[in-house]
Amino acid sequence: MPLRREPTLRQRRLGTEMRRMREQAGLGGSQLARTLGLAPTQVTQMETGKIGVSADRLRTVAAACGCTNRPLIDALAEMAVERGKGWWEEYRGTLSTDFLEIAELEANAREISTWATTYIPGLQQTEAYAAAVFSRFIPIAPSRDLDTRTSFRMQRQEAVHQGGVRCVSYIHEAALRMQFGGPQVLADQLDCLISDSLAERISVRVVPFDLDTFPGGGENIMFLEGPVPELATLQMDTGVGSMYFDAQPSLVWHRDVFARLSSAALSEPESREFIQSIGDEMRGKYA
Repeated sequence: MPLRREPTLRQRRLGTEMRRMREQAGLGGSQLARTLGLAPTQVTQMETGKIGVSADRLRTVAAACGCTNRPLIDALAEMAVERGKGWWEEYRGTLSTDFLEIAELEANAREISTWATTYIPGLQQTEAYAAAVFSRFIPIAPSRDLDTRTSFRMQRQEAVHQGGVRCVSYIHEAALRMQFGGPQVLADQLDCLISDSLAERISVRVVPFDLDTFPGGGENIMFLEGPVPELATLQMDTGVGSMYFDAQPSLVWHRDVFARLSSAALSEPESREFIQSIGDEMRGKYA
């Protein structure tokens, strides 16, 4: 079987979970290889996503490691048999893997929660706002690349909304006031955000400046729930690209962050009124 040149995020995650099973069992790679009748290099290749793993092989590994978490094993077995390519694959070679991996995560998420402190979450950006966000990066990309990135973001939104995934957005007042593309683009973006918040599977809640606490860090983050809690993923925007976290301590900590946000943020109706007031302010100030 030829080695994969660029394993996808899902393929790497499957390998990571197999490695965690082995480590929790206290087994070295060579020990597991002997148990399975494989070469040690094959175990390494499975755990890095370089080669595919069948559902039967996955269950054999789980048994050898003494894993009895049946929901997790079943979810991993489903990942092992995935063969279809997602819509984002048509952009491979055109966009960086950061873009593709986020779309891949969203396509397999059961629920998506975001905490935005600097700009409106990507899944709720208007086309003009998204284009303005992309144009701020240094070095500035050619206009053709900016158009591709913006188009990709709009396609991400369509895919998530058609998939019926529940999306919960917590947005700090700073992100609501930060201007990308000017006051009119922002005002239109806020109007769209209010409309989105009325959809059945979308919740938008605001964290105002006058709140006496600031849950979590200062980066925009996305928490994507998987079919079982162990397969959740945290995605964080940074100045050098996306970072992903799937270790259990990090997932537990960020679940607590979102629980505190849920307790502290304005209600959905209050949030709509708050967003509307900022939109009116923008139009009044810059009309």
